[in-house]
Amino acid sequence: MSVIAITDYFKEPDVEREILGDLVGTKAGPDTEVLLVWHDHITGEYVDRLPALRGVQRYGVGYDNLDLPALKQRNIVACNNPDYGVDEVSDTAVAMILNIVRGVFTYDHAAKAYRSNWQENVNTAIRRTSDTVLGVVGAGRIGGSVLIKCRALGFQTVLYDPYRPRGYEKMLQSRRVDSQDELLAASDIVSVHTPLSDETRGMIDAGFIAAMKPGSALVNTARGGLLADTGILHDALRSEHLSAVAMDVLPQEPPADDALISAWRNSEEWLRGRLIINPHTSYYSAASSRELRINAARNALRIYENKTPYNLLY
Repeated sequence: MSVIAITDYFKEPDVEREILGDLVGTKAGPDTEVLLVWHDHITGEYVDRLPALRGVQRYGVGYDNLDLPALKQRNIVACNNPDYGVDEVSDTAVAMILNIVRGVFTYDHAAKAYRSNWQENVNTAIRRTSDTVLGVVGAGRIGGSVLIKCRALGFQTVLYDPYRPRGYEKMLQSRRVDSQDELLAASDIVSVHTPLSDETRGMIDAGFIAAMKPGSALVNTARGGLLADTGILHDALRSEHLSAVAMDVLPQEPPADDALISAWRNSEEWLRGRLIINPHTSYYSAASSRELRINAARNALRIYENKTPYNLLY
């Protein structure tokens, strides 16, 4: 049994051993003091089997698989790992945004059928970045990075984040609005970067979509649970209320076949490259994967050594 135990996903703790040495392993037991967690659900019942447990370190940013009230009640420290993969996720969002503006995927889809008048087949919906308003909901590490990068590319940028102090928008050189509906009405592309919580779960619902500007587009590289269901996206794309949707995350992963997913899998003509789905991989590069494991191991060591850990969740 290991004093610091990896619960799942990583079968060989080679990276973690660089920081933790023989303290770390993949078997939790009565002597385990810290857990390193990927997908496992850490509940009160789970930790009650580990009498020496003092801390839980989540590998990733999200922590909806940790029962925080149960951990807090048992005086068990809980931390997440937000300071890795910021560039990877924000770069993916920017790539999706640029694809929507410049129509790269829609051109690729349509060009397969062209046999004449090759370069005359223009998409009249294509626009300049400087004529495009990008709205970001949630301007933390990743949302803020998206705003900075898109601002450098010439986009007009606007943000909504009631949890950021006044003046924060000046650092991001973006316009700030005081309501989500104001941002949705003003934006040609909306990119969502909020955490998943009781407040935000299902926030991308029929009302959210209806409040978006007709012909606008939606990008979600944050959390799948922010989307109430995929049916509202099917209807919005089919009616062309939304011009495009790009997602790295879904409410159910892998997604079950429904009207939207089936149309996407079958490359139905009406979608014409307007729907992009990645398999929840925007966080990944070789560098970010190593960074994730190193950061988590270092914080687990702080917990073990009774030092104040970083990124406490309560």
